[in-house]
Amino acid sequence: MITLNQRLTSVCNYLVPGKLADIGSDHAYLPIYAIQNNLISSAIAGEVIKGPYEAAKKNVLVNQLNDVIDVRLGDGLSVISKSESIQNITICGMGGPLIAKILKEGKEHLVQGPRLVLQSNIQTEALRYTLMSINYHIVDEIIMEEKGHIYEIVVAEYNTNSENLNNKELKFGPKLLQKKNEIFYKKWNHELEALKHIRNQLNSESHHERLKEIENDISLITEVLNYED
Repeated sequence: MITLNQRLTSVCNYLVPGKLADIGSDHAYLPIYAIQNNLISSAIAGEVIKGPYEAAKKNVLVNQLNDVIDVRLGDGLSVISKSESIQNITICGMGGPLIAKILKEGKEHLVQGPRLVLQSNIQTEALRYTLMSINYHIVDEIIMEEKGHIYEIVVAEYNTNSENLNNKELKFGPKLLQKKNEIFYKKWNHELEALKHIRNQLNSESHHERLKEIENDISLITEVLNYED
């Protein structure tokens, strides 16, 4: 039995029974863990880089799971054939814009509406915007800290009706705004201080537009941090 860190264990907690496609699977630890803990019945471990792909194949073999985990070399969602029945897709350990790019470029592989469990390292706003554009509704979000890094997990499900998130929900997360925890405040206080520092370095005449953007961001973050439900 393998163990996962808190971040990937939290991702696994959102899996529904059936088949998983883990994109950017690295050493295939997540699908191995999910199978060993009876969270899913089978999995695809997709990896675009040859080294991790070979490592994933070895790990699956060592854990005697060749019959239920198929390790595939390929880019993004292209490792999933359109006829395959997939209930979960996980994409972890990447920036929000890269996860968004993978979803946009591979949206024809989402026709069966699998649950998406996405763990973003940075810039989750881009990811939320893309989910909205491909008719995926955010059903839950987590913000957490592990080994000095702050991560966000976004869980989304397909819906025939599009979800209209406002600018505040896109930036901070519609579910995270409802349950602002200590890590949420830590992240956005840090962001606020960084923006104030940048503002103080910029020339008001030559950086007029950028300063305007920063002032708007500072105002929005201040509002969210100070607002008490």
